[in-house]
Amino acid sequence: MIENALKKAVQKNQFVLYYQPKVELRTNKIIGMEALLRWQHPELGWISPVEFIPVAEETGQIVSIGEWVLEEACRQNKQWQDAGYSPLNVSVNVSVLQFKHGKFLETVQQVLDKTALDTQYLELEITESIMQNIKESKKILESLQQLGIKISIDDFGTGYSSLHVLQKLPIDTLKIDKSFVDELDLDASNTMVKAIIDLGLNLNMTLVAEGIESENQMRVLIEHGCTIGQGYLFSKPVAPEDFEELMKVTELLKGKIAQSNMR
Repeated sequence: MIENALKKAVQKNQFVLYYQPKVELRTNKIIGMEALLRWQHPELGWISPVEFIPVAEETGQIVSIGEWVLEEACRQNKQWQDAGYSPLNVSVNVSVLQFKHGKFLETVQQVLDKTALDTQYLELEITESIMQNIKESKKILESLQQLGIKISIDDFGTGYSSLHVLQKLPIDTLKIDKSFVDELDLDASNTMVKAIIDLGLNLNMTLVAEGIESENQMRVLIEHGCTIGQGYLFSKPVAPEDFEELMKVTELLKGKIAQSNMR
């Protein structure tokens, strides 16, 4: 049923993107956002991505769905910039099937041309599994980098990473998986988290911790050198209108800081 419904979901405007802020850990200032796909079916209600994403991948529909997500995220980001909000980087998840699709680079370029979003405000999040085919992956990643698009490895530490390969690929950001962050409440001196952060810093990469839910987790991450995070401690993924409210708060804070600096 989900497979059949998926075929019509894009055409019937049943998909919506929610946005989760990425924040600077020391200041709680929003410095970016991740676009996350949500599906509201007229009869089944809200369907979890955990249920429909695997079906979309198995059937190959993830390629057309992913294209919609990319375009919508870029369109929305450009719209916010045109409305006067401070420019933010938007992260979009890319599945292995999308990445391997012959026209992926062409699709990305077409979306950027259509939405007029500057490439510096787009980041593509890929999983470690793309490292299984290094030659092909490196070519695509280098082409994306030449366009000015940032590349992030999602859920780092849970998949196929080879340190040798990581050093050779043009990666800008490592995202520390929530499973590692969760363990910080049990063991603040968690050596794995510190090792990932040290690795990223030594390779001149940006570190983003996912799934931060407690002040303690945030404190330990800051102590270890991680500068950016996202998670329920700051905000769950929210609808575009609610994300606008979060941006307004950030703009107000900026204004207050600017005023105090002028005094």
